[in-house]
Amino acid sequence: MGILSGYRVLDCSIAMAGPFAAQRLGDLGADVVKVEPTSGEWQRHVSAGGATGNKVNVSFLSLNRNKRSLAVDLKSEGGREVLAELVKSADVFIQNYRPGVAKRLGVDYETLSRLNPGLVYISMSGYGEDGPYVQRPGQDLLLQAMSGAMRSTGREGEPPTPAGMYLADAITAYTAFEGALAALLHRERTGEGQLVQVNMLDAITTIQMQELSVFTVGHKPQQRSAEPHAHVYIRSPYGTFKTADGYLALAFPPLRTLGEVISEPALLEMDDERDGWEKRDEIFALTRAKLEGKTTDEWLEAFSAAGIWAGPVYGYEELVNDPQIAHNRTFIEYDHPTEGHVKTPGFPMRFSKTPAMVERGAPLVGEHTCEILRQAGFSDEQIGKLAASGAIATGKET
Repeated sequence: MGILSGYRVLDCSIAMAGPFAAQRLGDLGADVVKVEPTSGEWQRHVSAGGATGNKVNVSFLSLNRNKRSLAVDLKSEGGREVLAELVKSADVFIQNYRPGVAKRLGVDYETLSRLNPGLVYISMSGYGEDGPYVQRPGQDLLLQAMSGAMRSTGREGEPPTPAGMYLADAITAYTAFEGALAALLHRERTGEGQLVQVNMLDAITTIQMQELSVFTVGHKPQQRSAEPHAHVYIRSPYGTFKTADGYLALAFPPLRTLGEVISEPALLEMDDERDGWEKRDEIFALTRAKLEGKTTDEWLEAFSAAGIWAGPVYGYEELVNDPQIAHNRTFIEYDHPTEGHVKTPGFPMRFSKTPAMVERGAPLVGEHTCEILRQAGFSDEQIGKLAASGAIATGKET
């Protein structure tokens, strides 16, 4: 029994941010019903990285475990009636439709809260529910670019570099997950549901609390250097460096200690705070030249002995096989009925009494439609009529 066991979530979202937020609720035990078109959610048909599957592609598989699929046509009267009935007993509703779509479908907060005043309604968008950018596409790379974060790394004069992950989507997902939990806590105390609005622009902006405060309060300009520093607001040396056999990351060591370890006399008399900023490029270049002379393991051993913060630069192969990752059980493994053995990132939270677990893998389209509707009080005759009209789609029942 997960910590959210007994709560029902209706997940009407698509792509990454919304489904990821709903999956986190499902991982904690909530009954997440993925409400998708009868042809299947968009993400089922778009492979991430070219990775396909047998019946469920990897992208969809990774974002929709611990959910049941209800395939329903919300453009049909019968489909809207089905959803309205489910809303009456739901606890959380999640959607990330384009602006105006929820209203047109009759699934906006005002409409659904009349059916269920205790409903926690999570509305996700790219830039906000209104305003000058309301019609802009809320896509991860575009939000990273607009957030200013790309200009905090890399070399001056070179193109800003995006993160090597879907950062804006992930941060927005966790913001929505946090908002849902907070609103459920409020409802436990008061019985009152509410609308929770989350947008990608605010999520990726507010996560830069320290950096933006340095700019707005400390009045320090966001100025990149000639060398590829990892962050404009941290003194040199700070970044990744080539070694004789790979790369390592080095984080603002005391300059005198660094000079002693790498045998660089120029660093011995430098002041960390003054020269670490004023001679940022010179220090970075001196460090880079020295580190190419030994292997990553040799430098890591020397830095560790001197108390200098340094670490290896991994690719996914090294990450997956790392002993700490294995010790933490960061990845989970289970068998999926159509995709076979699955190894995927697991649960970032640990609860001593209510652990997260995989109850089911990502569902097939409409796999649980009949099961969900029977639980909601629909008779087999009603289900048959809805299926015949095209308002719902039924898949393989488990």
